[in-house]
Amino acid sequence: MDFDKNLISEFEGYFGRKPSVISRAPGRLEILGNHTDYNEGFVLSCAVSCAVTVVMAENDLDVCRLRDPKYDKDAVYTFSLDNIDTAIPGDWTNYVKGVIVELRKRGKDVKNFDALLYNTVPMSAGMSSSAALEVGFSFAFKELFGLEFTNEEWAKIGQGVENNYMGLKTGLLDQFSSIFGKKNALILSDFRTVEVLRTVEVPSGYSFVVANSMVKHDLVDSEYNVRREDCENAAKKLNPVYAGAKTLRDITPAQLEESKSLLSINEYKRAAHVVGECDRVKQAVSALDQGDVATFGKLLFESHESSRVNFENSTVELDYLVELAKSLDGCLGARLSGGGFGGISIHLVENSKIADYTSKLAAAFKLQVGVDPQIIVCEIGQGAEAIKL
Repeated sequence: MDFDKNLISEFEGYFGRKPSVISRAPGRLEILGNHTDYNEGFVLSCAVSCAVTVVMAENDLDVCRLRDPKYDKDAVYTFSLDNIDTAIPGDWTNYVKGVIVELRKRGKDVKNFDALLYNTVPMSAGMSSSAALEVGFSFAFKELFGLEFTNEEWAKIGQGVENNYMGLKTGLLDQFSSIFGKKNALILSDFRTVEVLRTVEVPSGYSFVVANSMVKHDLVDSEYNVRREDCENAAKKLNPVYAGAKTLRDITPAQLEESKSLLSINEYKRAAHVVGECDRVKQAVSALDQGDVATFGKLLFESHESSRVNFENSTVELDYLVELAKSLDGCLGARLSGGGFGGISIHLVENSKIADYTSKLAAAFKLQVGVDPQIIVCEIGQGAEAIKL
C-alpha cells in the first residue's frame, strides 16, 4: 500500500503517539450506468487515484478526536460514542458516526479513537468523496478493532450511512467502486446480484479527463429521492404487464415504448433514462471488448443527452462542458458523471491531445461561465486497502 509517510509524523505531532493503522479509499468515476444501481441494473465504473487516507489509533479518552488539516488545519473535531444516534446537519463527521451506527446494527462496535484524515477527492463534485470517507473509516476500523465482514457487506455499511443516517436513497455504486476498483481497468457491476461481474479494459492511448463544473451538488437536498420514487413507481406499473419485471432493469427499450401510456410523463422519462443506461452499459462492454473506442465514446454522448432530457439531472454548466467536448479535437465522448445536479463531467480524450484539449476546454468554459473549472486527468486507481503499522 502506497501512502505519504509524512502522515504518520503528522499524526504523532497532533496526538503525541504513533498511529496503529492506515487506510486508503479512493473516489470513483461512474463511466456509464447513471442512476441504475438502485434499479438493480448494470454499471461501468472505476476507482480513481484521488482518495481519502485515514491514519488512526485507539485513545484512552472519553471522546473520539478527528483532524482534517486540509479542511481546517487548526480544528479538532470531537464526539462521544454515547451520543451519535442522530446526524447533525452540516457536520462532515456524520459520515464517520454513521459507519459506527451501522456497525452496531450488525453487533459490532468501536472504542474511542484518534484519526487524521487526508482527502484528495474533490468535495460535492460527483466523485463520491462521501463514500470514500465511509469506506476509508470502515477499513481503518476493520484493522484497528478486528471487524470481519465481506467486502459486499462493507459496501452495504457505507450505503446504510447514506440511506439510514443521512436520509438519502442512494444505491451501492459509490461504495462498490471504492472497494472493488482495479488499477487500469473499469469494473462491470450487477446490482441485483450485488457483485462485480468482470473487469473491462480501456484500449491504451486514452484517458478520462474530469472537468468539474464547480456547481456543488448536495444530493440530500436535491431531487435525488424524487427521481428514485419515479423509477420505482414506473416499475410497479409495468410489473403486471411484463411478468417477472421486478425493477426497470428487467424492461427493454422496446417494452417501455409499448407501454408508455401506462406511465406519467415524468415516470416515462425517468424510466427511459434508466432502461437506456442499462442497454448502453451492455453496448459499451461489447464495444470495448472489440477495441471500438469510437462507439464507446458515442455512448457517452448519448448518456449525457438522456440525462439532460429524460432524467433532468444536468445543469447549464455541465451541458456546456459536453457541448465543448463535441467541438474540440481529441475527445471521443463526454457526459455528466455521478448523481448530477452539478458536479463533474468526464471526457474520453486521446493522450496525445490532452494538454491542448484541457487548455482550450478551461479557457472556453471560463469565458462563457466566468468560473475556472477544476480539470483533473484521472488515473484509474486501485480499490480500498488498509494495513496495521
